[in-house]
Amino acid sequence: MDPTCEIPKGRHLAPHEFPDPAIDVAPTATPQTAVVAGGCFWCVEAVFKEIDGVLEVTSGYSGGTAGTADYQAVCSGRTDHAEAVEVRFDPSRVSYGQLLKVFFSVAHDPTQINRQGADQGRQYRSAIFYTDDEQKRVAEAYVRQLNEAGAYEAPIVTEVAPLSAFYEAEAYHQDYAERHPMQPYVMFTAAPKVSKLRKHFADRLKA
Repeated sequence: MDPTCEIPKGRHLAPHEFPDPAIDVAPTATPQTAVVAGGCFWCVEAVFKEIDGVLEVTSGYSGGTAGTADYQAVCSGRTDHAEAVEVRFDPSRVSYGQLLKVFFSVAHDPTQINRQGADQGRQYRSAIFYTDDEQKRVAEAYVRQLNEAGAYEAPIVTEVAPLSAFYEAEAYHQDYAERHPMQPYVMFTAAPKVSKLRKHFADRLKA
């Protein structure tokens, strides 16, 4: 069986079976920004870079202070930061809600608290950092919608919090999976997520 077609333990729905958000952020004439966290930012960045309408993805830190926004401090697990990505996108081609659909169905497991797989610590928590009240409304509604749909066996524990700031990570973290495709972590953690995206959302990929 193609592993990208399997439904992982703990998930009731395959990625393409996740419902579209019942409500969404209205499109604007200018690009919009989403900031999310779901484990190692290398993996989340690699997924979002593939989506049509995504203009730029930046790895960084959110949730803490400027003084602790560096990799060594964040890796200690003693800051309030999460490894996050800032996604700048064209809302005429992909909506905020559609990005959240990929975030929940492909990019990470939103039922794990302060971890993703073997990566453990507060810096690996699942979080949506909303930029305004409309993003908050859509994010909270979609979490409820997915829980009611039984997308996962366990409840979604994603933190929905206001974005106080996004701090860009060190240069060597940017485009990491693309630049280091043979790195073991990338091969066994990031690459399968990208493969899953390509399998289940082929119609939403960049040409």
